[in-house]
Amino acid sequence: MKKYLIVMLWGAGVMLLPSFVLKKADPNPFPAPTLNFKAQKLIDGLQAPVDMAFIGNNECLVAEQAGKIRLVKNGKLADAPVLDITNKLVKLMPVDVRGLLGFALHPQFKTNHKIYVFYSAPKSADNSDHQDVVAEYTLAADWTTVGPENGRILFTTDEPGQGDNGGCMRFGPDGYLYIGMGDGGGGGDKHGPIGNGQNMNTLLGKILRIDVNSGSPYGIPKDNPFVGKADIRPEIWAYGLRNPWRFSFDNRTSRLMVSDVGEGAFEEIDVIEKGGNYGWRMVEGNHCFNPKEDCNFTGTIKPIAEYNHQHGICIIGGYIYNGKKLINQKGKYFFADWTGPIYYIEKKDKEWQQGKVELQNYPQNLKITSWSQDQQGELYVITNGANLLSEVKGAVYKIEK
Repeated sequence: MKKYLIVMLWGAGVMLLPSFVLKKADPNPFPAPTLNFKAQKLIDGLQAPVDMAFIGNNECLVAEQAGKIRLVKNGKLADAPVLDITNKLVKLMPVDVRGLLGFALHPQFKTNHKIYVFYSAPKSADNSDHQDVVAEYTLAADWTTVGPENGRILFTTDEPGQGDNGGCMRFGPDGYLYIGMGDGGGGGDKHGPIGNGQNMNTLLGKILRIDVNSGSPYGIPKDNPFVGKADIRPEIWAYGLRNPWRFSFDNRTSRLMVSDVGEGAFEEIDVIEKGGNYGWRMVEGNHCFNPKEDCNFTGTIKPIAEYNHQHGICIIGGYIYNGKKLINQKGKYFFADWTGPIYYIEKKDKEWQQGKVELQNYPQNLKITSWSQDQQGELYVITNGANLLSEVKGAVYKIEK
């Protein structure tokens, strides 16, 4: 009989995982030198924060999983949310993986005030748990609260299970909106004969790319890789992903970096290519998953880095550093695990080497839920010190030399 651990995710859920920590330790996958930095608290008093974006003028917006977008100005949290979609969410449990899971600011946000949110709404079909919703809102210029009835829905997708929702959205340097979609949850992507990750007629288990500035309710970029192909959703940019919880663009090279949360053994980092197949559910990281042996890697793109569950259970990406304050760190990709450790990878010749990061002036036992980057390329870690969604123990820390 397998032994299992019950793991509490960030105000965000319960997961059963095979207890790999009971096995003999593997060789250290983080041989690169450990980096030491300081942490400066930007803001606390947040309720299960999951995403963040900088506006300028010492202002930023923070998403709270229970349904609010909050304004932080000069290090102070405004009392009233700029957007509250709490009443649009599926009824959340005290510990849940659903909710308001991510947002993105339009490239012309300073003039049009458009914001895009990804959230979990009540189900529309008997065989689903909830709906994924991507919606557009126009925020008030004076940051007064915007009514949730003032938005427009871009699309909805039924999710069969609670977990593996994805939820990350970022505008690429091309001006298009990229959206991370999980495989539908339930464990093992047991959705149909090949799973949602490989099913090209569903949006689940994919990175999507859409044009929010044309079409109704959105347009499909003409150079999307599967435009015009039968039985393939044209929104798909890449596929074969399990739960791309967070991704980011390198603002120097435009490279798209995705941290894909693993099933029960391996966490991985992928460089996303147009039309690429990243293997799930056939493979998890560099390893067979379904089938467990002799799987066919042909046509799949392998991750650039991975680690197993002796070193963490839920990868949280992450940005390529291109700022100026952390000397000699440019080009490194910084990421973390939800359980608290912070890591980096750096390309040496053709290989990516992995290392650890230690922070001073940083509390112990914080869960890391996301990252952010300001206009100067400096990095921020979004944390939560609680398990229950109702608790107000979230904070944001800036990484400094």
